Amino acid sequence: MQQIPTRTVSTTTAVGGKIHVRLTQGFFQNLRRLISGPLLLLYFALVWVQIDGQPWLLFDFGSRRIFLFGTHLAWHDLPLMAGLMIAGTCLLFFAAVAWGRVWCGFACPQSIWSWLFIRIETLTEGRAALRRRQENKPLRGTHLLRRTLKHSLWLLAAFITAITFTGYFIPVRELFSDLLTLEMGLATASWLIIMTALTYINAGLVREKVCTHMCPYARFQGVMFDSDTRTVSYDATRGEPRRGVREKGENTGDCVDCDLCVQVCPTGIDIRDGLQYECIDCGACIDACDTVMDKIKHPRGLIAFRSENQQQNQPSPVLRPRLLGYAAILTITTAAVVYGFQDRNSLLLEVLRDRNTITHTNAKGELCNSYLVKLEAIAPQIKQVSFSLQGPAGLYLNGPEQLKMEASGSTEQTYQLCNRNPNLPVRNEITFIADAGEHSARKQGVFLQANH
Repeated sequence: MQQIPTRTVSTTTAVGGKIHVRLTQGFFQNLRRLISGPLLLLYFALVWVQIDGQPWLLFDFGSRRIFLFGTHLAWHDLPLMAGLMIAGTCLLFFAAVAWGRVWCGFACPQSIWSWLFIRIETLTEGRAALRRRQENKPLRGTHLLRRTLKHSLWLLAAFITAITFTGYFIPVRELFSDLLTLEMGLATASWLIIMTALTYINAGLVREKVCTHMCPYARFQGVMFDSDTRTVSYDATRGEPRRGVREKGENTGDCVDCDLCVQVCPTGIDIRDGLQYECIDCGACIDACDTVMDKIKHPRGLIAFRSENQQQNQPSPVLRPRLLGYAAILTITTAAVVYGFQDRNSLLLEVLRDRNTITHTNAKGELCNSYLVKLEAIAPQIKQVSFSLQGPAGLYLNGPEQLKMEASGSTEQTYQLCNRNPNLPVRNEITFIADAGEHSARKQGVFLQANH
């Protein structure tokens, strides 16, 4: 029986339980920055954008409004927001089936902020090798100053992140004004402190532990992969057996066991041990390995985005039934959301019957029903609404024909619906109509001739 060789798993990146990530350059790191850079810019900039005095993106719970890129949504539009989330989830699943956890590696906020904090750490405390050597040394002198500066910048970045995030729920200009004048409420101040602490802890202190232990996506990704999913993979056939940088021989592989792929990994794994759920497919190990292959004049691709079938030299189509199925679901959900946004109503009408007195007689001896009419304008340009009735002859509304919207965008009015036609049946179908030009709303109702 052949004995399986053993080797020691590298721990060159971790000291005292902390992973010291080495920054690298290359195609995938440039691609990651090309994606994460604009996302960061959008996050910090969108909160300040206003169109016609209205924020471009704001979740205003106080007025039960969502300002979404020029579109005004209300509580009844929450299914549309749910549809957006479902469509986004379908896109996430599509990407996972095709290319693994590329969302985690290139666009996930946890990864983006972690890389941002790693850059701050590198700027203040030096390269990863220097940080590893100084990790367990006493904090004094320049070392203490650099460590203090790092945590100060981390806290500053976390605080700016928290203010920006809060600005998507409270108008950011009001938020800054309250902050500068020290007039901020206890709830808002507490929220800022909590968000600052969470950002500081997640991106600075626990980083990869969020990806490996807290993120549910890392757990269910395995059931989404198949033999044709392109993930970051090490070509063991080409790379093994490993050799030192200066070792040469016919029986040695291309891997020179430099451990750079481990040193640049943000989750601290060794991709040469095979597919692992901790891998976020950021491609850092690919760029590091390609750099080494260029130096020793060997072909690139020892580590690359490859499927299991490609590793075994089997056919591996990108387009396959499972991926096409996710694409179809994504298309359907996206089309449904687009249709929902186009078909939504910007004027809400609610008519409530007076349940205490179903029918009563007015001074003229006419039989009347009482209704409470509630109007809510989602579009800010709706200032006045015409209110009318469609129903059998003889019915008329006793109340104002024009309703002015209040500053909150809503109004209420009590109406008496009375009957001049004694020949009407007991139950009569009617329609209440609210008209504001381009926007209108209808509500079906019932007029009762007698108390039942």
